[in-house]
Amino acid sequence: MSDHEAGQVRRFWEGLGLPGLVDVHTHFMPERVLAKVWAYFDGLGPLTGGFEWPITYRHEEDERAALLRAFGVRAFTAMLYPHKAGMAEWLNGWAVDFARRTPDCLHTSTLFPEPGVETYVRRAVESGARVFKAHVQVGAYDPADELLDPAWGVLAEAGVPVVIHCGSGPAPGKHTGPEPIARVLARHPRLRLIVAHLGMPEYEDFLDLAERYGEVRLDTTMAFTDFSERLAPFPRRALPRLADLGDRILLGSDFPNIPYPYLHQLLALERLDLGDAWLRGVCHDNAARLFGLAEG
Repeated sequence: MSDHEAGQVRRFWEGLGLPGLVDVHTHFMPERVLAKVWAYFDGLGPLTGGFEWPITYRHEEDERAALLRAFGVRAFTAMLYPHKAGMAEWLNGWAVDFARRTPDCLHTSTLFPEPGVETYVRRAVESGARVFKAHVQVGAYDPADELLDPAWGVLAEAGVPVVIHCGSGPAPGKHTGPEPIARVLARHPRLRLIVAHLGMPEYEDFLDLAERYGEVRLDTTMAFTDFSERLAPFPRRALPRLADLGDRILLGSDFPNIPYPYLHQLLALERLDLGDAWLRGVCHDNAARLFGLAEG
């Protein structure tokens, strides 16, 4: 990263009068797990949609955290997720230590439909988890699985948000799309779901859910970028709905696993021309309010 790149990002949020950025969708995980994720992208695995996906910020953990700080990201997450049973609790243990040594990271945990999930989710909440990550595509599970039902109940009761990749992009899975999530929300209408990638490519279906359930939010991860607009363009007819939901849209980037510079995500939001107040909410204020962050 050059000082020039960091300066460009900082000028973006300084121009909006913000104290920095809050990014609810960044990835930190055990190094050997992240190495496998990068190898999957390099190998054009089927869940990437088969598209070339160079990792822009392929750096060591400390350097990646330093990059976010140089960009002026006040708070970020450690989006980690299991692809099989027996993995989530181990990842949560790693996340406790990462949060302890990385105070600007919102303590992140995860879950999987398996016996004991309610117990370890409750334990994670009690240990200070502030956000959960669920990945329906990678985990290949039904979020409405009855094994998960008590865990969703714990999270709804605790008011802990869940960033969930449940849209069918970049490649559909057996349980992706709006219908399984609609079943979860019908049972747990107070669950604070943050739909990753604005629900790409089923954008309008997930906007429907956000309009129906007041605790549903959406993150901007990769949406509106040149990369995503080629593959799954956001329908321009839905922009007024996105503007109306401006207090429930949150900045997400997918850092470090993005095939373009971090600044591009911000400029992609700016060129929607939804106004500075909307951008201020998305880039900082909405997430700061959700997570109770002190003013910078």
